[in-house]
Amino acid sequence: MEAFDPELKKELDATLQARRELGTEYEPALVESFLEKVEQRLDGTVDRRVRRQLAEQQMSAARSSRSPAGPEGFGERFGFGIISLILAIPLSAIAAVQAGNKGLIVCWLGIVAVNTVHSSHGWPWAARRRRESDWED
Repeated sequence: MEAFDPELKKELDATLQARRELGTEYEPALVESFLEKVEQRLDGTVDRRVRRQLAEQQMSAARSSRSPAGPEGFGERFGFGIISLILAIPLSAIAAVQAGNKGLIVCWLGIVAVNTVHSSHGWPWAARRRRESDWED
């Protein structure tokens, strides 16, 4: 493990050499100049670390928000349920008039099946399309 930055070590050596040549009257200015260089180096290091950490956080947030299954939000699930219930009313009436109780049962089995498939993300072609679109970004 290297204790010092080689460039900073060269700067320190140059500052000490300049102090020897110029004398103690320039010492405060030389020390201040060297400390400014150290501060700039530290600022650069801190900036790089902060940018790296922010980039890592953004990448992990992007990865967690984009899962292969593509989770729908509450609004989409709720809206699908409401629409299916609204459409169930005329479908039930048509099924009951045309086929009686058997038609009504088949109609509601279809409504339940569609809602079950939607809630379990069971559309195989939609899942494949979601996975393919994840790579297009």
